[in-house]
Amino acid sequence: MIKAQFFGEEILSNSKEAFSLYEKSRFGEKKRNKIKYSLVEALFLKITNKMEVFSINKNLTEEQLFRKIKRIDKRIDIKLPVFSDMREKGHILKTALKFGAEFRVYKKGIKPGKDHALWLLYPVKESENHSWYDFAAKNRVANSTKKKLLIGIVDDEEDVSYYEISWLKP
Repeated sequence: MIKAQFFGEEILSNSKEAFSLYEKSRFGEKKRNKIKYSLVEALFLKITNKMEVFSINKNLTEEQLFRKIKRIDKRIDIKLPVFSDMREKGHILKTALKFGAEFRVYKKGIKPGKDHALWLLYPVKESENHSWYDFAAKNRVANSTKKKLLIGIVDDEEDVSYYEISWLKP
């Protein structure tokens, strides 16, 4: 099991298990002699019993970790079901903040660095309202980065439906 530390807004591990899981499944990012996890990755690994997260030498429960992360990321409850569903389907997800999206999603079997992500993924709540301008902006960013837009809609039961959007050339 991976043992990780929560420092400020970062979750880091230098355990051999962390490096092993990174090589196998690309969880986290190598940063010098540590693996740095996104908040949603760490929460997913905690829920799936692959990680223990410590804060000031205290092993956080799943609920404590969720509350700590929720203070940092108000949308974690929308991101987590989408992240979990895509990971369980075999996709690798990485953050996509520089693209203005939540996640870059790699095709099954493709590891980051070996090829480009196929999709930019935006998780949204079914009950949220979105404008056509917002939709067009997301689609333009995906198109300009040679990726398809993927919208993951989370319903009240935390089931996720996906809609892939791409440009058609007449």
